[in-house]
Amino acid sequence: MAELRESTYFILAALLEGPRHGYGIAQAAGELSGGRVRPSAGTLYGALERLTTEELVQRDREEVVSGRRRRFYRLTGAGRAQLEAEAERMRASAAVVQTRLSPRSRRAAVEGAV
Repeated sequence: MAELRESTYFILAALLEGPRHGYGIAQAAGELSGGRVRPSAGTLYGALERLTTEELVQRDREEVVSGRRRRFYRLTGAGRAQLEAEAERMRASAAVVQTRLSPRSRRAAVEGAV
Protein backbone atom coordinates (compact mmCIF):
# COMPACT_ATOMS: atom_id res chain seq x y z
CA MET A 1 0.00 0.00 0.00
CA ALA A 2 1.26 3.44 -0.90
CA GLU A 3 1.80 6.17 1.67
CA LEU A 4 -1.19 8.52 1.88
CA ARG A 5 -0.95 12.26 1.45
CA GLU A 6 -2.02 14.16 4.55
CA SER A 7 -5.18 15.46 2.86
CA THR A 8 -6.19 11.96 1.74
CA TYR A 9 -5.50 10.58 5.21
CA PHE A 10 -7.85 13.08 6.82
CA ILE A 11 -10.50 12.71 4.11
CA LEU A 12 -10.61 8.99 4.85
CA ALA A 13 -10.52 9.63 8.61
CA ALA A 14 -13.51 11.96 8.23
CA LEU A 15 -15.53 8.98 7.03
CA LEU A 16 -14.77 6.72 10.00
CA GLU A 17 -17.92 7.81 11.82
CA GLY A 18 -20.16 7.08 8.85
CA PRO A 19 -21.28 8.54 5.53
CA ARG A 20 -20.86 12.28 4.97
CA HIS A 21 -21.48 14.69 2.13
CA GLY A 22 -18.66 16.67 0.60
CA TYR A 23 -18.95 19.78 2.78
CA GLY A 24 -19.17 17.58 5.89
CA ILE A 25 -16.04 15.70 4.84
CA ALA A 26 -14.12 18.95 4.30
CA GLN A 27 -15.24 20.29 7.70
CA ALA A 28 -14.34 17.06 9.52
CA ALA A 29 -10.95 16.83 7.76
CA GLY A 30 -10.21 20.38 8.89
CA GLU A 31 -11.18 19.63 12.47
CA LEU A 32 -9.33 16.30 12.65
CA SER A 33 -6.15 17.84 11.23
CA GLY A 34 -6.21 20.82 13.57
CA GLY A 35 -6.85 23.10 10.59
CA ARG A 36 -3.90 21.89 8.49
CA VAL A 37 -6.15 20.26 5.89
CA ARG A 38 -8.80 22.49 4.35
CA PRO A 39 -9.52 21.06 0.91
CA SER A 40 -11.15 23.33 -1.65
CA ALA A 41 -14.22 21.94 -3.40
CA GLY A 42 -12.20 21.07 -6.51
CA THR A 43 -9.48 19.32 -4.54
CA LEU A 44 -11.99 17.45 -2.36
CA TYR A 45 -14.15 16.16 -5.20
CA GLY A 46 -11.08 15.24 -7.26
CA ALA A 47 -9.78 13.24 -4.29
CA LEU A 48 -13.18 11.60 -3.74
CA GLU A 49 -13.35 10.57 -7.41
CA ARG A 50 -9.83 9.09 -7.19
CA LEU A 51 -10.66 7.33 -3.91
CA THR A 52 -13.86 5.97 -5.45
CA THR A 53 -11.90 4.63 -8.44
CA GLU A 54 -9.40 3.04 -6.02
CA GLU A 55 -12.38 1.56 -4.11
CA LEU A 56 -11.33 3.17 -0.84
CA VAL A 57 -14.62 5.09 -0.65
CA GLN A 58 -17.94 4.63 -2.38
CA ARG A 59 -20.97 6.73 -3.00
CA ASP A 60 -23.59 6.09 -0.36
CA ARG A 61 -26.62 8.14 -1.41
CA GLU A 62 -27.78 11.50 -2.70
CA GLU A 63 -30.17 13.95 -1.06
CA VAL A 64 -31.59 17.24 -2.18
CA VAL A 65 -31.48 19.94 0.49
CA SER A 66 -32.78 23.45 -0.28
CA GLY A 67 -32.64 22.63 -3.97
CA ARG A 68 -29.01 21.52 -3.82
CA ARG A 69 -27.88 17.97 -4.39
CA ARG A 70 -25.68 16.44 -1.69
CA ARG A 71 -23.76 13.31 -2.53
CA PHE A 72 -22.76 11.22 0.48
CA TYR A 73 -19.68 8.99 0.56
CA ARG A 74 -18.71 6.17 2.87
CA LEU A 75 -15.49 4.38 3.70
CA THR A 76 -15.07 0.88 2.26
CA GLY A 77 -13.34 -2.02 4.00
CA ALA A 78 -10.31 -1.44 1.78
CA GLY A 79 -10.34 2.25 2.70
CA ARG A 80 -10.43 1.44 6.40
CA ALA A 81 -7.56 -1.03 5.98
CA GLN A 82 -5.50 1.57 4.08
CA LEU A 83 -6.19 4.15 6.79
CA GLU A 84 -5.24 1.69 9.57
CA ALA A 85 -2.01 0.78 7.76
CA GLU A 86 -1.09 4.45 7.33
CA ALA A 87 -1.86 5.22 10.99
CA GLU A 88 0.40 2.32 12.04
CA ARG A 89 3.18 3.44 9.69
CA MET A 90 3.05 6.96 11.14
CA ARG A 91 2.92 5.60 14.71
CA ALA A 92 6.01 3.45 14.11
CA SER A 93 7.88 6.35 12.50
CA ALA A 94 6.99 8.65 15.39
CA ALA A 95 8.10 6.01 17.92
CA VAL A 96 11.57 5.90 16.35
CA VAL A 97 11.94 9.65 16.67
CA GLN A 98 10.38 9.79 20.15
CA THR A 99 12.90 7.21 21.36
CA ARG A 100 15.75 9.32 20.03
CA LEU A 101 14.28 12.44 21.63
CA SER A 102 14.10 10.87 25.09
CA PRO A 103 16.41 12.33 27.78
CA ARG A 104 18.33 9.06 28.03
CA SER A 105 19.12 9.05 24.29
CA ARG A 106 20.25 12.68 24.41
CA ARG A 107 22.57 11.90 27.32
CA ALA A 108 24.06 8.95 25.45
CA ALA A 109 24.58 11.10 22.35
CA VAL A 110 26.29 13.85 24.38
CA GLU A 111 28.47 11.35 26.26
CA GLY A 112 29.42 9.66 22.99
CA ALA A 113 30.47 13.01 21.50
CA VAL A 114 32.94 13.68 24.30
